[in-house]
Amino acid sequence: MKKVLFHPDALEEMTASAGWYENKQPDLGKRFLAAVQDAVLRAQINPVLYSEVMPGIRRSITRSFPFGVVYSSSDNVIFIFAVMHLRRDPDYWKNRVTG
Repeated sequence: MKKVLFHPDALEEMTASAGWYENKQPDLGKRFLAAVQDAVLRAQINPVLYSEVMPGIRRSITRSFPFGVVYSSSDNVIFIFAVMHLRRDPDYWKNRVTG
């Protein structure tokens, strides 16, 4: 199985979103994290399954929350650029790819 690495901002946004959901309802933050983990696992198992959002960058969608996991894949690593809310600015994370 490929190793998973998170951009620091992606890790922060995932944690913040989990906290927001947990404040809304007990255990909802945990369910959010499980949904993100499932989306990452699906990307690990078959990284080319999902559509490219830009060359070499793909997005796996969570099943229960309006979030996508934006990632690239190499031979050994899945690199997560963003855990993005799908109803917000869709391009905010692109500077993480080039910068």
